[in-house]
Amino acid sequence: MTDTDRPVVAPASPVDAGNDEPVSTAAIADASLRIGVLARLAPVALRPAVPAPAIHGPAAPVTHLGSVDVLLETIDDAPAGAVMVVDNGGRLDEACIGDLMVLEAERAGLAAMVVWGLHRDTAQLVEIGLPVYSLGSTPFGPRRIPPAGRRMGSAFLDGIEVTGDDHVFADDDGVLVVPGDRVGELIATALEIQRTEHAQAERMRRGTSLRSQLDFALYRERQASNPGYSLRQHLREHGGAIEV
Repeated sequence: MTDTDRPVVAPASPVDAGNDEPVSTAAIADASLRIGVLARLAPVALRPAVPAPAIHGPAAPVTHLGSVDVLLETIDDAPAGAVMVVDNGGRLDEACIGDLMVLEAERAGLAAMVVWGLHRDTAQLVEIGLPVYSLGSTPFGPRRIPPAGRRMGSAFLDGIEVTGDDHVFADDDGVLVVPGDRVGELIATALEIQRTEHAQAERMRRGTSLRSQLDFALYRERQASNPGYSLRQHLREHGGAIEV
């Protein structure tokens, strides 16, 4: 179904954002469309290095220059629950993080790491358990001489800029970057969508098809006589706070 056929879900109160219920990137993507929040999709080549639950947190971005000092500074300054975003230029000739850096981030209370580049020490990362998203793995670490300079507190994921004002969501479907000042509203709306879809799925498992839930036969009848009649309109007219 296209977005134009989806029913609008009214934004919920930001106070719901503190809920510990995991929220999927799919629900966040849908919610961003409902309430007009720009959700930037990180490159789909970024994949979890280890099995990972849905996570989110404020962005702690840094540009990697070939040395771990800027990574340690970022961990040092990041709040608990932050998602560290490391820009290594998408390089495929070196890993810019490994087990020690990931363990340090995990011990500091970070929620995850997103790396525009490669990681190494995959077996150890599995043991540590901190979600890590990267372009893959390689045994080599940095082999270049890093330039002297101050830490760059921003990152680019193949053109997608990430700053300290952003918030990052990630799960098995990918990584989304959203403005930090709309997170509460976005999460609350996403949870509403997610709960509605879970309820629909449960009714399907108990024997009520999605077509029955949507009264799809009536929709087809109306649409046959009026080709401009959309499913979105149908849902609005017939108890339509259903997310599909």
